[in-house]
Amino acid sequence: MSNASSPRHVPPPVATDFSNSPHMAAPAQAHTASSPGRNAHFKPVPLRAATRHSIDLDDYFQGPRDIKHHSRWPYLLRLHGSILPKLIIPLMIVTCWSILITCICKYVQRLVVDPVLLTVLGFVVGLGLSFRSSTAYERYAEGARYWATLQLSSRNLARMIWIHSNERHDQDEDLGKADLLSKVTAINLINGFAIALKHRLRFEVAPDYPDLAPYIDILTTMAGNADTACLHPKPRTKAKATGEFLGITFAESNPRKLMKQSRDNLGNIPHEILAYLQAYTEHIFSAGTLTNGPIQSSIITQLGILADVATGTERIVNHPMPLAYSISIAQITWVYVMVLPFQLYDLLEWITIPGTIFAAYIILGLGAIGAEIENPFGNDVNDLPLDQYCRELQGDLDVLTSISRTERSWNIGAGAGAAQWLSHHQNKVLWPLSASGWDHWEEKPLGEIREALWEKAVSADRKRKSMALHRAEGQRQEAQRQEEREKGAALEKVLSRRKVSDTTEETRATGHDAV
Repeated sequence: MSNASSPRHVPPPVATDFSNSPHMAAPAQAHTASSPGRNAHFKPVPLRAATRHSIDLDDYFQGPRDIKHHSRWPYLLRLHGSILPKLIIPLMIVTCWSILITCICKYVQRLVVDPVLLTVLGFVVGLGLSFRSSTAYERYAEGARYWATLQLSSRNLARMIWIHSNERHDQDEDLGKADLLSKVTAINLINGFAIALKHRLRFEVAPDYPDLAPYIDILTTMAGNADTACLHPKPRTKAKATGEFLGITFAESNPRKLMKQSRDNLGNIPHEILAYLQAYTEHIFSAGTLTNGPIQSSIITQLGILADVATGTERIVNHPMPLAYSISIAQITWVYVMVLPFQLYDLLEWITIPGTIFAAYIILGLGAIGAEIENPFGNDVNDLPLDQYCRELQGDLDVLTSISRTERSWNIGAGAGAAQWLSHHQNKVLWPLSASGWDHWEEKPLGEIREALWEKAVSADRKRKSMALHRAEGQRQEAQRQEEREKGAALEKVLSRRKVSDTTEETRATGHDAV
């Protein structure tokens, strides 16, 4: 497992330069019902280049793969995501060993081992690899579940803060703007928590990464007060990069090296961010901008879930499989592979060489896959694409904050005070029973609306029964037509045989008359 001990290109945070937008000075237009809270003339200028690009050579063998990338190649022929590059050196060793043993058996002395050893060792190796693979995938799946929980909790927390925390524009314009900007800052910290956790799981302890710094520059953190000069890894040499690519353990750096070398207390940035979020929630509770008791409890619960996610993911990283298991499984598999030529030569002779290589690729490959996915938060091709997950979360939070949170947009009322998205004339409230909009049904008496709702349920049940009867009738008619076709084919066959028989009789009669 190669963790992030080497510098990687981290895309800058998604942001929008509002001040440079050519349409920023345009007068605000009335919000349309089809797009509440938006200015149709506003076109933000992105500060980040497009993320869509073709895969270059570096991305092909390192870095979590892009889950949105689609490949038309069959799995049999794919190299991106394969474990083959890390097996080049082991397979070369196995090749030389199998050639040596085969030549000795052919020209010097037959070194043959009873095949029963192959069976016994194969059973043990199978158990070891099965345990290794199942344990590694369980940790991989657990990491994916933790990150899905993080995304769910982050969206819930941001939505509750954005919708249920009031903006005091009616009291004072500056106070209302302060409430709005405070909410946006808190939601930004939620996204900053995900990014900080990603870096911590990769042992990237510096606080000045381009995608993290804009969120935590305003915070007082332990890592921010530390000497950051020694927190960034040195550039890799070509030899070291090649060794890591080939899976040579002597070329791999200790991912915790920077943390161990630092003389300062680096703290825990994700948990420090949660402390600031907790302080913000206490502020809006005490200020009276969020007074809904159940929502307050839900917000505290979501913060606790985020803390649980951080602890759980750190447990996956810091508590790997017991070392004794890893050593024992590696030794057993290598002993099995090295003994293969002695057991295969008596039956295969020169074919022992490719047979041993093929068997080694299967056995060592399964072990290497388990070692790679054991820590799903690193920078290997098969690791979880945390960078992409963070960008998706940021996009979701940006969409949430892009909708204007005004009393008219969110208030659920009646008549002129109803929310625009509720009282829109295209709101087909009784679809598919009726295509009429809100205005039509608002003028109807309550009893007629209730009757229409009952008719909608009954008509839906009738429609389902009618469709079921129609399908049954169609199947019956198709079976009847099939039976008629079979009878027709049988009748044609009988008539054909009778015609052939009549023709034969006529031929015989004609021959008899001629005689």
